[in-house]
Amino acid sequence: MPAVSETNFPGLIHRGKVRDTYDIGDGRLLMIATDRISAFDVVLPSPIPDKGTILAQMSRFWFDLTARVMPNHVIGMADDDEALAGIPRTGALAELPDDMRRRSMVIRAAERLDIECVVRGYITGAGWAEYAEHGTLNRQKLPDGIVEAQKLDPPLFTPSTKADEGHDIPMTPSEVVDLVGREMASRLEEASLRIFQVAQEHAAGRGMIIADTKMEFGLIDGELTLIDELFTADSSRFWSQNDYKPGSSPPAFDKQFVRNWLLESGWDREPPAPDLPAEIVRKTRERYVQAYERLTGETFIA
Repeated sequence: MPAVSETNFPGLIHRGKVRDTYDIGDGRLLMIATDRISAFDVVLPSPIPDKGTILAQMSRFWFDLTARVMPNHVIGMADDDEALAGIPRTGALAELPDDMRRRSMVIRAAERLDIECVVRGYITGAGWAEYAEHGTLNRQKLPDGIVEAQKLDPPLFTPSTKADEGHDIPMTPSEVVDLVGREMASRLEEASLRIFQVAQEHAAGRGMIIADTKMEFGLIDGELTLIDELFTADSSRFWSQNDYKPGSSPPAFDKQFVRNWLLESGWDREPPAPDLPAEIVRKTRERYVQAYERLTGETFIA
């Protein structure tokens, strides 16, 4: 089917960089992953066909895998009649076409905590850029002599602000405490690291490395809950173990491919972003499909 850049159903309450979210009543939301893609916190004009379906199915896989570690907001995928038994088909859910159900998730509404819970298992991307220039990560001093893509043992919790528009800003531990309090800051760090460990161990069994990721949490009935997306190619960096060698970042199965093209294009990282060439769109889709299939062991069905 054609790329889905935007959805328009009754009850829209939020249009994010990638996901459109609808209120379907009784504390439930319908979250639809579109094919929009963002880089450097700017939504690009060129969608990636099937990307939303890949993201939704990948999140579904990881939410299921980590449910024993941390509760999440998922009630069920929109095409899962068993999980949605007894859920009224109201609002956007009633109007959702069959061909959009695999990219759509029925979730419980949560009170979002405005922190991107970033965990780094390897130093790369913006983290490496900061270390290379200042010897720090999130303005915290690291030992000398670290090389690009070096494994961080143990992984580090390096949260940032959660910006709906503009750039996320790395946070120091004291800034997290100031925002959510000492107890919640500790809980977020501990939960993020535990979830990351479970995912890392699974990925290793599939011959893959999760270099870093970001998670979001909220409160549902006062309980800390994992929300939004989880270990997708939008929110994580994935490498093959066969390609990994400290000293340079290996080819990535995520949107780093798009970031690299944008950097080489001379774009200044401010809107508007340039159109992506058809070849970059095609190769990006291929990387997302490969990430899904390598990590889940499932064959991707559009």
